[in-house]
Amino acid sequence: MVGTRVFKTKPFARFAAREAIDDDDLCAAVARADQGRIDADLGGGVIKQRVARRGQGRSGGFRTIILFRRGARAFFVYGFAKSDRDNIRRDELRAFRRLADEMLGLGDAHLAAAIANGTLKEVICHG
Repeated sequence: MVGTRVFKTKPFARFAAREAIDDDDLCAAVARADQGRIDADLGGGVIKQRVARRGQGRSGGFRTIILFRRGARAFFVYGFAKSDRDNIRRDELRAFRRLADEMLGLGDAHLAAAIANGTLKEVICHG
């Protein structure tokens, strides 16, 4: 069971749907991070986790950018195929770190409002 609440942004949800990444894949990525198995800690509450392509392994699959606080919250905010690009740019990383400060500090009422207006979707992780 994932001890961290998992969310995906509306743009990330579109990416995941287009690439056939299901919620179980996202839950597995956060579970690995909760166990300390983080593919890349980018600092400031930003991590990069690999997610497998259907029928393939994680190494040739997708990279996801997650705003992450262990045991608390994880927000999937960006995804890309390794075949499309190597990594994110420095300016993108700075923006993700600023976003992490904001989103990881949201109170429950703000989270509920973001879910209600469709900005965020909570991912339900089962054991």
